[in-house]
Amino acid sequence: MTTGTTSDTTSGAQPGPAAGEASGTAADVRELRRFNRFYTNLIGALDYGRHLYTPFTLTEARVLYELAHQQRVDAADLRASLSLDAGYLSRLLGKFEDRELITRGKSERDPRRQRITLTKDGRNAAGLLEERSQDAAGSLLERLPATDRARLVASMRTIRTLLDEDADQASTAPAPEVTLRTTRPGDLGWMVERNAALYAAEYGFDLSYEALVARIVAEYAEAFDPRWDRTWIAELGGERAGAVMCVRDGRPGVARLRLLLVEPGARGHGVGRQLVDACVEFARDAGYAELVLWTNSILGAARSIYQRAGFELVAESAHHSFGQDLVGQDWRLAL
Repeated sequence: MTTGTTSDTTSGAQPGPAAGEASGTAADVRELRRFNRFYTNLIGALDYGRHLYTPFTLTEARVLYELAHQQRVDAADLRASLSLDAGYLSRLLGKFEDRELITRGKSERDPRRQRITLTKDGRNAAGLLEERSQDAAGSLLERLPATDRARLVASMRTIRTLLDEDADQASTAPAPEVTLRTTRPGDLGWMVERNAALYAAEYGFDLSYEALVARIVAEYAEAFDPRWDRTWIAELGGERAGAVMCVRDGRPGVARLRLLLVEPGARGHGVGRQLVDACVEFARDAGYAELVLWTNSILGAARSIYQRAGFELVAESAHHSFGQDLVGQDWRLAL
């Protein structure tokens, strides 16, 4: 990203530095402030009444984001991570509680601390904010050609690295390792619970989706044959981070990929790609001729993973399911 600069010259001479300033500091400060004004206006950060056309301010949106992307959050953690005044945060959480977006209780780690948990309405609100934030960022990037987009992203990464006090430490810390394993007792129930919770929060799916996932998992468990069926659980840093199934489709030589899931906090680590790759490899080794899947067009990240793995879109049709108007898609991979 480039921004215009203004000259401070008078009759061809550069002004001297102000007292106590190194040469160029005043101009650098002006340029930084100019960038700040430009960027906050670009992303609507000062539109306090309707961030991303929702009833939440930017700060409220950040709090909802933190609550949605961490399994356990105490009020003290929010104050520290967002640098918020304790009184202001307390009033904000009180407003969320009045609107039934959160519940508050004693922390399991320390009874003196307050545990904050999103309700179903809170997860739905956080999911709407996440979706609109992704759309807004995508719209900004779409207007740029690929080369300029790469320059922009690299520049943003540089800004964040240089100004983040923890960036040096974070950049040298080893990335958490993604590992895949087969199921253990309790994993299938976890898949039902996490699919239902995440799709409700991120896409507004109703209870009929949870019922569908429960039936798929029950049928898998009842008819499981290790020669033809397999489920993988992805772990990131020792915690469950995602899952996928490969099952018989009912047609000779055809396997079906089902219930691909990646936890929000694990996205960006290649979890989805590794799960799909494991499914493809298993299907190929088992002797299947093709691997198929059904998904919905709104699941953009998943569709990108399928495309990279070689799947081809073969059919799509509109439908109303799970309380939403959707476009279903059939994908196929010849093995």
